[in-house]
Formats: sequence, C-alpha cells, structure tokens
Amino acid sequence: MDGAEEERRLLVREEGGDQEPILAQDAGLYTGDGSVDVRGHPASKRTTGNWRACYFILGNECCERLAYYGISKNLVTYLKEKLHLSNLEAARNVTTWQGTCYLTPLIGAILADSHWGKYWTIAVFSSVYFIGLAILTLSASISALQPPSCLGTVCPEPSLLQYGTFFIGLYMIALGTGGIKPCVSSFGADQFDDTDPAERAKKGSFFNWFYFCINIGAFISGTVIVWIQDNIGWGIGFAIPTIFMALAISFFFAASNMYRFQKPGGSPLTRVCQVVVAALRKWNIEVPNDISLLYEVDGQTSATEGSRKLEHTNELEIDRTHMFFDRAAIISSADLKQESFTDPWKLCTVTQVEELKILIRMFPIWATTIIFSAVYAQNSSMFLEQGMVLDKRIGSFNIPPASLSSFDVISVIIWVPLYDRILVPIARKFTGREKGFSELQRMGIGLFVSILAMVSAALVELKRLDIARSEGLIHEKAAVPMSILWQIPQYFLVGAAEVFTSIGQVEFFYDQAPDAMRSLCSALALVTVSLGSYISSIILTLVSYITTQGGDPGWIPDNLNEGHLDRFFWLIAGISIANLMVFIGCAMRYKYKKAS
Repeated sequence: MDGAEEERRLLVREEGGDQEPILAQDAGLYTGDGSVDVRGHPASKRTTGNWRACYFILGNECCERLAYYGISKNLVTYLKEKLHLSNLEAARNVTTWQGTCYLTPLIGAILADSHWGKYWTIAVFSSVYFIGLAILTLSASISALQPPSCLGTVCPEPSLLQYGTFFIGLYMIALGTGGIKPCVSSFGADQFDDTDPAERAKKGSFFNWFYFCINIGAFISGTVIVWIQDNIGWGIGFAIPTIFMALAISFFFAASNMYRFQKPGGSPLTRVCQVVVAALRKWNIEVPNDISLLYEVDGQTSATEGSRKLEHTNELEIDRTHMFFDRAAIISSADLKQESFTDPWKLCTVTQVEELKILIRMFPIWATTIIFSAVYAQNSSMFLEQGMVLDKRIGSFNIPPASLSSFDVISVIIWVPLYDRILVPIARKFTGREKGFSELQRMGIGLFVSILAMVSAALVELKRLDIARSEGLIHEKAAVPMSILWQIPQYFLVGAAEVFTSIGQVEFFYDQAPDAMRSLCSALALVTVSLGSYISSIILTLVSYITTQGGDPGWIPDNLNEGHLDRFFWLIAGISIANLMVFIGCAMRYKYKKAS
C-alpha cells in the first residue's frame, strides 16, 4: 500500500503555488518545460501548443510582415512624391526608420522577459502598430494632411501638422513592429516542449516555415501592394496593410486557449548585473574545485520563475573570465552567518551565473553575423545601383531595378521547403541529428553562400565594365547593353544564404538562450540587421574617401562606367571570407548549454 502511494505521489512544480499539482502517472500528459495554459494551469500536451497553435502564429506573422513591407518597400517613393522630400532626405528618413525598426526589438524583449510575458507584449505592441498604420492611412487619404501637388518644378513643403502626422504614424509602426518582432518567433517556438524529443524536432521545422511566411508577405507586398500604391492610390495602398494588420491581430487572439505560456522571470539585465556585483564582492575568494559547493536552490526548477536549471559548464580550466563569474555562487563565511541566501546581489545561483556565461559564449557568434547582414544590405543598395546601369528592357517592358529583389524572396520561398523536406532528411542520415544540421553548421553554410553571392555580383560587374569599354561608354553616364537579368543569380544566392544563416541564427539564439532570456536573445539577433546596415555604410564611406584621393573618380563614382564597383564587391567578399574563418573558429570552441 505504501509503495502504491509512493508511486502516486504528487509532482508539484515550483513555479507558483496557484498551479494544480500533477499526479506522477499523469506527468506525461503535460509539458516538462514549465509552460502553462491560458488559465495558469500546467499545459496539456493534447490540447495546447504544437502545430495546432502555431498555424495561427504563422498566419499572424504572414499578415504582419505583409503590412510592414507594404509600408517599407515603397516608402521612399511616397516621401518624394507626396511629401516632396529630396532624394537625400527621403533616403535618410527611410534608413533611419528602418534602423529604428531593428533597434526597438530590445524594448519589446526586455518587457516580455521581465514583466509582461510574450503574449501580452505582442498584444500591446500590435495595438500600437495598428494605430500607427491607421494614422498613416489617414495622412495619405485626407487632403488636409498632405501638401498641395507640385506646380511644375515648384513643390510646396509639408506643414508641421502634415509632416508630424505622417511621422508619428510611421514611428508608431517602428515601435509596434519592433516590440513584437523578438516575441512572435520565440512565442511560436514555446509551443513545442523542449523536454520532448518529438516536439523538439518539430521546433526546427517551425523556424523554417516561420521564415517562409515572412517572405510570402514580403512577396505580396513587393508586387501587388506596391503596384496598387503606384497605380491606384496611396490611401488604398496604405489601407490594405492596415486591414492585414487587423487580420494579424485576429489570428493571434483566436488561438489564445491553445497557447502555451512561459512565465516572465524578471529583468534579465538585473540578473546579469547581480552576477557581476556578487562576483566583484568575492574577487579574492578562490573558486572551489568541487562545483557541488557552489550555491543552487533545491528542486527541479531554478530560482528564476519560468526557467529550468542550467548545469555548470566545465571550461573553467581554460577560461579565466568564466571562472571569475563563478565567484558569485560561492557561499562565503559572511553568507553563512546571515543564514539566509535571499540577496542575489551578494549570492547568486549556479543557474544565474550560467545565464551570463551563455551570453558571453554567444557574443562571438553574434558578432560574426553582423557581416552577413552587411552583405544582405547590398540587396537594397549597391545591387540596385548596379541594376540601374544594366539594360532593363525585356521586349517592350522595362524592369525596375528594385523588382529584381523579388528573386531574393522567390529564392527563400523555394529553399525553405527544399531544406525542410529534402536536405534535412538526407543530412539526418549522415549526422544522426534530429534537425539534420546543427544551428552553427547551418549558419556556416549560409555564410559561405553569401560569399558566392558577392563573387557573382563582382563577376557581373566585370563583364559589364568590359562591355562598357568595348562600346565606348566609359565616360558616358548610360546603361550598357547587358541584360539586368544577369543579376538574378546574386539575388538567388542571397536568398539561399538567408535560409541557412538567418533562420539558423534565429533558431540558435532561441535554443541557446536561457529560458527567461529568449526574447532578449532574439532581439539581439535582430539588432545585427541594423548593425550590418551601419557597417555597410561605414565601408562605403571609407571606400569613397580612400579611392578618390588624388582626384581619381574612385570605385563608386556617380558614373559607374568610370568606376570599379567590382572591387567593392570583391572587398565585401574578402571581408566575408575572413569573417567566415573567425566564425568557424568560434563555432568549434562553442559549448552548447545544458539544461536540467
């Protein structure tokens, strides 16, 4: 009788006293990663999460990305034609806004991980997003909110009200999209139980289809919505993204009863600071050889709500930095005198120390992806400049250079199912990994493919310059008789590189992040896009300065026929090769986290 009672003992999760206890024989019916349902009860595997919930999240992401790209892809045209900004002003405003869109994820991530949780962060910032789109639509639809049309070459400047209304709406969109961006992908991944091998394998597939949905939205925006804005009107052209954002919100809330929720664990930045302060307090205390002497709470879960315990890593013999932070978990004589280990500014758990050590280990990987973002930035900059001096005629039709970027999107749409359904099963047979490739292997392949994209662009430019010389067009600012379709391979290669590196990066930063820091780490991955654009701008500035010394036209003059844009592409390829070597070194040394 006693043995039977022991088998039926209650397994009580230490995430909060309000949760229902789980009988031992029923434990397999519930998730093992600490997630709860909408009522705060342990999440049932049969009725919550998995693909049943993710279909709504994917629908939400597709509609939201359609709304975002419906604004961003043609924004420079609106600023020039409707607000009468100069080329430089329009380009600068678009660049600043896009940079803001990839920096605001830090705000959403910190709120999600600290207090609100991913669900309510998405809900709040989606509302801000929708209001911003509505304001933008009104500014494009009401004549009083637009400056008068140009009379010949005279274009009236927008009033403060007209200018302010538009940019208030625009930056509300930046805040809204940034707030939800790091949360949606990680919230979707939360629907799969990390402790269940079958569900864990599905998580990798989720990231693939998540990126697929992003590009479906981008493709529709770059074709249909851009055409509507140019040919029918900006009012309806902005109203459609607003309607799709409303649809995205509806998709998200419709599945609330199906979602699995991870509880926020408090400010991740505070926990990091606590480890640093506690370690500094004990800088003169030697770390014990027996790691079991380091402080950790009893039980299955950690002291951080919603987070599993992390096992102590063993690289201390070779890594003095990590050894230093272990001091934060040493139980000193002063701690013993207090008889209460409740002040994390003086004593931290092993899990809390490991959170900081994980961030330190991930930093070199994070840094090497910035150069990839600089390569991707060429899609909307130097690839377009190159396309402008190629023959854009296909029969009687002229192809806008910006339209070639659709081949990047088409490439992603082709490569995602190819990777998920064909490459992964083949790779699984050779590697034995449930995902086929590790996240770092996948990212490395993408970095290599991005080098091929730059090589392809350089070879196209070499051929273009040869034709310019043979046709006597070197000193003429004119397109050369070489079809713009020769740019398709470089766009296609960039798309393939995205499928490997960008998706691998999102998956890596989610999987390796501490449970209570997943939104923050997803935001850090997004910040590389912004930093990559800045790096690209810095490289362009330096190239322009150095190559124009002594009165030379430089590599990238106004007349590209006189320049050497090919050398710029070779330079980016060279930097990418060096970056790949650094990445391989960092990847080989990287130690994956171990969660209990």
